[in-house]
Amino acid sequence: MKAILLDGSQKNDITGERVCSVLSQELQARGWEVNHILLRELTIGNCAGDFFCWIRTPGVCNVNDDNRRIAELLVGSDLMVYLTPVTFGGYSSTLKRMVDHQIQNISPFFTKIDGETHHQKRYARYPNFLAIGWMQQADPPSEEVFRRLCQRNALNFYSNKSVSGVIFGNQLEDEILEAVRGWLSELQDSPPRKDERNSAKIFEHSEVLIREPHSVRRALLLVGSPRTRKSTSNSLGGYVLEQLKAQSIQTETIYVHTVLRSPEKLNNLMSAIDNADLILLAFPLYVDSLPAPVIEALEHIKAHRHDFVSERPVLFAAIANCGFPEASHCAVALDICELFARQSNFVWAGSLALGAGEGIVHGEALDTAGGPSVLLKQALNMAAKSLSRGEDIPLEATALLAKPIIPSWLYRFMGGFGWGQQAKKYGVEKQLRRKAYMQSK
Repeated sequence: MKAILLDGSQKNDITGERVCSVLSQELQARGWEVNHILLRELTIGNCAGDFFCWIRTPGVCNVNDDNRRIAELLVGSDLMVYLTPVTFGGYSSTLKRMVDHQIQNISPFFTKIDGETHHQKRYARYPNFLAIGWMQQADPPSEEVFRRLCQRNALNFYSNKSVSGVIFGNQLEDEILEAVRGWLSELQDSPPRKDERNSAKIFEHSEVLIREPHSVRRALLLVGSPRTRKSTSNSLGGYVLEQLKAQSIQTETIYVHTVLRSPEKLNNLMSAIDNADLILLAFPLYVDSLPAPVIEALEHIKAHRHDFVSERPVLFAAIANCGFPEASHCAVALDICELFARQSNFVWAGSLALGAGEGIVHGEALDTAGGPSVLLKQALNMAAKSLSRGEDIPLEATALLAKPIIPSWLYRFMGGFGWGQQAKKYGVEKQLRRKAYMQSK
């Protein structure tokens, strides 16, 4: 039996080292062959969002770095383990960078699971899934979001059995060992996973807070798509920004993917954060969460805000779009955004989600767009009006944008046709279901 440990810890993370050591020893004692992958020491680029691993080199990432080797190891493993500090209820950016690349191991074609659209399998079987997160102290909302994210990943990566759990920094080795043994036994003894969505109802947060509106003079848009100006995220967020500008609000746009490797640009990002009264994050859904570079940017912002003192409240809101017809896929990612906002001393102002965003908007400007975009603009106008007054995004706007624009069955049918047409450009339309890596029986 083979277990692969994807370790998303940072250097000098004592809790992470303890968890990994206890888990590795226990697996080996049970007869497992353990392959520990320390992700921070490898070369793994960010997913470019070009879907070349589906339409150009089916089953293999277009970027030839360590992510390909890990993808092959995953196909041949019996157990996949995520090890990560719990980051706003999700994974660290180090782990998420590899998770984003795992789409090469599933098919672009769609299927229906429990009334919801998902991608089909590429391989006959997939490893069981264990996710272990750690945090310094108990935080029930973060634990709950972490659990739901792991459940969503298990569903989308077709793990037959899955378990997730959280360790706290003050736990002794014996307590960690007891928890690890419990999770491994649960994996061994539990029945196979049923096809369930395992997700909270979209945008159904634990509480609704009544607060005083805040004055908004400067608004900052953070675009979290690698396609930057040509992205659907930029179209959605940019449209809201234009409505804010019409209300005499100063606006600025920063493309997250372009600033992370430049200390100067990263400093400029922090200055823009400090000067803003409203921050709007627009991003595409990547594997049930935010793209790894966006998580990395949020990690930097939280660290910066830890020592930053401001006498005025700063609003934070988010817009997510996904490649499935159901906006409900974005629920966990938006909960992560809310947790980030609260942990970074922002005032959470709500969120919006759009299903089938790429197919409807496709990075085009919404100003003059008609057809389905009319309802989109109506929802965004409602959101912009409230945000300009320092109020939360109305639930009516949230519900309107989340309303399916195309029937799910039609989207799945047209999507399959569309993948084939895109693959024709590279002469691989007959290889879309290719099993690129060998899989033992």
